[in-house]
Amino acid sequence: MADSAVTVVRIILAIILPPLGVFLKHGIKIEFWICLLLSFFAYLPGIIYAVWVIVK
Repeated sequence: MADSAVTVVRIILAIILPPLGVFLKHGIKIEFWICLLLSFFAYLPGIIYAVWVIVK
């Protein structure tokens, strides 16, 4: 149950600030940098990518 609560918090953070949600799950790895670039160029693709990375 605690694991699903953490995932929900990460998804909420990913909607507010996509790279932060990815950072909390993976740290500063390639997923973070991809999310940062997507968020920089267009906010919605950054959110979609962040949520996808968090739930996969």
